[in-house]
This record gives sequence, C-alpha cells and structure tokens, in this order.
Amino acid sequence: MTSVIKTENLTKVYKMRGKEVRALDSLNLDVQQGEIFGYLGPNGAGKTTTIRLLLDIIRPTTGRATVLDMDAQSSSVELHHHLGFLPGELNLWRGMTGEEVIEYIGRIRGKLDKAYVRRLTEQLELDTRLRVKTYSSGNKRKLGLVLALMNRPQLLILDEPTGGLDPLMQQIFNHLMREVRDEGRTVFLSSHVLSEVQAICDRVGILRAGQLKAVERVDTLMKAKFRWVTLRFHEAVPMAVVENVPGVSEVAVHSDSLRFQLSGDFDPLLRAVNGYYVADIRVEDPSLEEIFLAFYGNGQTVQQASGLKEQVAS
Repeated sequence: MTSVIKTENLTKVYKMRGKEVRALDSLNLDVQQGEIFGYLGPNGAGKTTTIRLLLDIIRPTTGRATVLDMDAQSSSVELHHHLGFLPGELNLWRGMTGEEVIEYIGRIRGKLDKAYVRRLTEQLELDTRLRVKTYSSGNKRKLGLVLALMNRPQLLILDEPTGGLDPLMQQIFNHLMREVRDEGRTVFLSSHVLSEVQAICDRVGILRAGQLKAVERVDTLMKAKFRWVTLRFHEAVPMAVVENVPGVSEVAVHSDSLRFQLSGDFDPLLRAVNGYYVADIRVEDPSLEEIFLAFYGNGQTVQQASGLKEQVAS
C-alpha cells in the first residue's frame, strides 16, 4: 500500500535549563493510504510534537518526514492544500460567526462544497449563525471538525478530536471518519480516548516518553495473550486455590467468586479447581485501554498500571 506519512529517525530535542529533553526520539512511522491510524500516548508522550513536525510548525533536530510523497519541510506550503488539520487547542476569530469562519477559510483554500458543509453542520448539530465567542468547547470542536473535513482532504490530521463532544456526537464523529476511510482517504488520529481508537482505528501506534513502543493492528492487539477469568463457585473459595497456577495473576476474591488474569492454557487451572463446584465461568478479553496501560506501565501488571489511568486521561 501507498505510504501517506513516513518518518525516518525523526527526532526533536529541546534545551531546557541547560539540559536536553527529547520530545521525540528517532521516530520511524509508516501510515498507509486508506486507513485510520490511532496515535496513542499520555500527555507529554510526544504526540503533538509529531504533528507539529509533520505540519512544519516546528523543525526536527534530526531525521525527516514525508507526507503525501512530499518533504514535510521543503514542500510544506503545497502540502497544506491537501491536508485537513484539527489542533488540540483551537483558536478562532471570536467575533465572527461560524458561517463567516467557514466561508473565510473556504476562500483561502480556493474551493468550498457548500452542500457538503451543510451536511456536516447538520450531522454535527452545529448552528453556524452564532458567533464563535458564544460557542461551548464542544461546539468549537464541531466547527474545527467542519473546517478540517470540508475540502475533502487526502489526509486528515486530528489532535484529540473528540474533546468536549458528548457520546452521541462521538458516534457521529466515528461515522464521519469511516466515510473518509471508505473513500480511500487517510486519517491520522492522536488520542488518549482509547475506546474511540478501539472503535474506529485500523492500526495503532503506542508512544511513550517520545519513543514508539509498538505499532499493531487493533484487532491483533485485542487478541492479547492474557484474559480476565471469573470463576463463581457454590461456596466461597480461598484465592490460594488458583494463585499458584501457572499463568494466573492479579487474583481477587469477590464473595463466592475469584477473578484473575490468565495467560496460557486453561488445563492447569481446571486441574487446580477440580473438586470444587464451579457454578459459572466468565472469560473476558482485555480492553485496548488495559493493553495500553500494560505498555505504559513498563511491564507492570494491568492492575498496577491502572493507577496511571488518571495521568493518561489528564
């Protein structure tokens, strides 16, 4: 498949108080045409730095980026005619109405499909007659999405696109992204909303402390090597029954049930509980959030890493 975004050892180093800080460290990334690529990581991981480098807002310390077969730095002016961009923090003209902002940006870009814009604003339930200064954070996000989408760009680069959107609008956003993909266009989606990524992305890259830790298909990630298992017994059973079974970890007792992670085969587990009356067995695949937290937790168990959840979501 055609590469839409390709980076080669892309690195950005800042000097802060006499020390070097690597915001991005030797990023090698390949985003393909016609996919929704999720770029995951907590705040400070380097997601926004990557986007700013791709858009030539900042320049790399070393390495290079190619976007739509053009050099991201030397061809940045031409590139911007083919991109739709939604920044994490959207600053618009507060005294203008949403409609005036759309028309102004449309004139700059040189073309505006008013019928498509009307469909977008109706789907997103955005009243463009109102002035930007009256918009809630969610409505500002909707306007930003309209501006990014309205010229049907070959590549959408979206930085935390659903912040401030209610659950219904998030579903509409998901539908719009799938439409873009179905038309053979590409979405590069930076997010820490893992349920969003799980719902719409084809592949995901996991970024931590400026380094790319993994790139994988979402459906492959969901086939993680561990599962959550809950055994419900007729009577209370001590956790010692299973906690020494190979592959079992994170055992918790809930009344007459034991819940734990299981890696590997079920046979050692079934042998261990032989002699106890098992009333019910429930097996759950880990969520993408749990998989991500396992990566972010630097090898910690999911339960230990879940303590970082508030940091990731901040």
